[in-house]
Amino acid sequence: MNDFGLYFTLGRQHIADWQGIDHILFITALCLRYQWSDWQKLLVLITAFTIGHSITLALSVLNIVHFSSKWIEFLIPITIIITAVCNAFVKKFVFKSKFTFIYFLALFFGLIHGLGFSNYLKSLLGKDSNIIVQLFAFNIGLEAGQLIIVSGIMLISFVLVTLLKVNRREYLLYCSGGVFALAMQMAIQRWPQ
Repeated sequence: MNDFGLYFTLGRQHIADWQGIDHILFITALCLRYQWSDWQKLLVLITAFTIGHSITLALSVLNIVHFSSKWIEFLIPITIIITAVCNAFVKKFVFKSKFTFIYFLALFFGLIHGLGFSNYLKSLLGKDSNIIVQLFAFNIGLEAGQLIIVSGIMLISFVLVTLLKVNRREYLLYCSGGVFALAMQMAIQRWPQ
């Protein structure tokens, strides 16, 4: 397998791995307020997150920025907690504006998540000086994994809200509460000492 394929696969597996459930929880918290019919807004939201984590992933892997991995690992569940809490304030599901506060959060929180991805990628790359192809492939793989997660969440939302007629707000609150609880447990476990 060439370098591109290898790093693409590693990126996809890294974000969609159940052992890295923090990534799955964050994407879930971001997507819960949307349905299939909101696919354009969801695409912009996921792209905002992608831009954020791509920037810090590149800057960190290229050794331009440095942050304590303990603090990054703690801040990742904090981003999930904040996103889940923001879902509690969604009262109506008619999103008139293309860019709401959640898009800013996705971009900003993407910066933090990118730093978390970078520790994993740095350990894979070692001292390799030519990392552009690997960095690009890893990032594309992350996006492929992210799209798998988004598709799964949208499918579950469609079945529950559209087919089974579960109240959309109750679904959002219930799922966000579960995400909040898991992220809170992670944050407590990861408190930097």
